[in-house]
Amino acid sequence: MTLRSKHLRDLPWFTVGIAGVFFVSLLLRFWGLGRFNTLVFDEFYFAKFASHYLKQEPLFEGHPPLSTYLIAIGIWIANHTPIGADPIKNGFSGLYLSPISYRWLNALTGACIPPIVAGIAYHLSHRRSYALVAGIFAAADGLFLVESRYALINIYLVLFGLLGHWLFLLALNRSHKGIWLVLSGISFGAAGAVKWNGFGFLLGIYFVWSAAWIFRWLQRTRLGLARRSPPSAVALLTQSTRLHLGHLVLYLGIIPAVTYWLSWLPYMQMTPQTSFWEWQTRILEYHNRVGGMDAHPYCSPWYTWPLMLRPVAYFYQAAHGLNEPPPIVGPPLPSSATRAIYDVHAMGNPILWWLSTAAIGLLAVWLLLQVGQQFLRLITRSQPAQTPAQMEFGIVLYLVSNWATHWLPWARVDRCVFIYHYMGSATFALLAIAWMCDRWLNSPSRWRQVAGMTTLVLVLAAFLFWLPLYLGLPLTPEGLAARRWFQSWI
Repeated sequence: MTLRSKHLRDLPWFTVGIAGVFFVSLLLRFWGLGRFNTLVFDEFYFAKFASHYLKQEPLFEGHPPLSTYLIAIGIWIANHTPIGADPIKNGFSGLYLSPISYRWLNALTGACIPPIVAGIAYHLSHRRSYALVAGIFAAADGLFLVESRYALINIYLVLFGLLGHWLFLLALNRSHKGIWLVLSGISFGAAGAVKWNGFGFLLGIYFVWSAAWIFRWLQRTRLGLARRSPPSAVALLTQSTRLHLGHLVLYLGIIPAVTYWLSWLPYMQMTPQTSFWEWQTRILEYHNRVGGMDAHPYCSPWYTWPLMLRPVAYFYQAAHGLNEPPPIVGPPLPSSATRAIYDVHAMGNPILWWLSTAAIGLLAVWLLLQVGQQFLRLITRSQPAQTPAQMEFGIVLYLVSNWATHWLPWARVDRCVFIYHYMGSATFALLAIAWMCDRWLNSPSRWRQVAGMTTLVLVLAAFLFWLPLYLGLPLTPEGLAARRWFQSWI
């Protein structure tokens, strides 16, 4: 081994890789952040709620108030630092602000999500390669990028929910679990304090914990899947059973509930005439008043989300020439352009979403078959056979359970919903395709290695191809049409 090759092997490639993912995520979220000097999509509500909160004039927003505090904090910091010094400003939110003032904290928050996804992948598998692939895929998704660049609230929900999962998995790998479980419970409570559906992240943990105890009981019958699987396959389930019901009630029950209640205190101090429970009733009444699927042109049924059939147009404006620019600050129109279009679409990376859906679907089928066979053996008292696959059962159970507990409850919702409500589930589907891709890349089979590398290249190429729709870059009508593959994407 040469001295040069030894130095290359000694480099902390994993740390460098994760740092690179974070830096690229940060760059994409902050580059041209103030391009549209207006309120984009639901910024009309959330930037306005935050501005009025700073003016001591709280407005009812139909959701818990934590996101209002966070956007308001971002505005306050911007107004007291050079962040908000941009001379291009508007007064649409109720305060005279630069667009960066009410967007920068979202951008910073969104850039933290890919490293957290990588952390979840690592603590699930203890494989650095899986963590790095998962982080790259999370950074290459368009919907997460778009939601990070505007004063919207879904990115906070996802951040707190994923942070809760990362801290929970971290606690399972520590001898002193208390502090990590406390922080995990606080994070889950914060996710619910952004939107009620943020508690879906907690529901997935309940399901995995319950399944762990069921399989522990099956193991004691000597017919359990855990008995016939390699130790690494059930590490997550084994570790979960070290938490008893008291842990669950305290750390993942009481602490999230108290966190949620505490999040209302600043808001209630400004509205002392309305109690905590009255606010919960108002939120429920608000959602009951929201119209059905015909209430908004971009409403989409829950079952269409995994295939990304109906993304949402957040901004659209055409410029008919170089002398007619829209309200933007960014790259100039092409010199040859007679007409350019600025379009921001809240859509995922199509290749990544479709592959993720296929991956989580395959894992769900495999999991159901394994569980069905297990209970059949239990009923018939037959002896366990050899494990038919090399998949780590605990990881598959974790991914499928969290994907399903986020997604399937929306089947009961009859109000207008949008594709961004799938963001929590999409994260676990993304982790599923990253897990498969990592296994292919590390397989001794040449064909599987090619499949893994092809998947990685296709995802990154698709991200670059649709990047103008994520960043709102100028496109010719032909360029825009080339990126609208389906009529439902318009």
